[in-house]
Amino acid sequence: MTCGALWWEEPGVLVVSDLHFEKGSSYAARGQMLPPYDTRETLARVGRLMTALSPRTVISLGDSFHDRRARPRMAPDDVASLRGITGSCDWVWIEGNHDPKPPEDLGGRAAVEITIGPLTFRHIPSAGAVVGEVAGHLHPCARVVGRSGRSVRKRCFATDGARLVMPAYGALTGGLNVLDEAFAPVFPKDLFAGVIGRDGVYLAGRDNLAPDGMRQAVLDPARRRA
Repeated sequence: MTCGALWWEEPGVLVVSDLHFEKGSSYAARGQMLPPYDTRETLARVGRLMTALSPRTVISLGDSFHDRRARPRMAPDDVASLRGITGSCDWVWIEGNHDPKPPEDLGGRAAVEITIGPLTFRHIPSAGAVVGEVAGHLHPCARVVGRSGRSVRKRCFATDGARLVMPAYGALTGGLNVLDEAFAPVFPKDLFAGVIGRDGVYLAGRDNLAPDGMRQAVLDPARRRA
């Protein structure tokens, strides 16, 4: 989907990854003041998806919460919104490295991974060839070079046709270039980026992708995965 979620229509499964609720308040606690509305905005995005699609199952693919102390920092209105969302479907919290034990009072059920038909959903991608894996964690972004030589940097789905790494869905989440060495064990041979554009998802092969330059990596906070 153009928003960065995955919709599997036949079983009614909606997948979102790396929501990072309360990232803003986590940074504020360390003295870096970010707007404290990321949880609310992310919940609104998810809510719009659920209204449009009416999923039977929602899989939140790990790192749904930015840290283990995120729950006490949530505003009461956001807690109520989240409980309403999780209570409307079979909501599955996949355990991530930021939130190995998702809060128990917000609805839904926790799992290390879940398999539905031919697909297995987990947070951290496995190294080596794995068919049917859908993972998150790496926050993929792509820098695509056009015929004019100009480039654009966007969130993307990363795939080799057999497995998928999803983009981060949270309002304050950044991204890691798919040509970064962190993706090499996951996609040692083929790599395609499903680049999220305004009107659709556009497939770009490795030959159309470019690494982030040193200056861009310093200036662009989205280059730093969180």
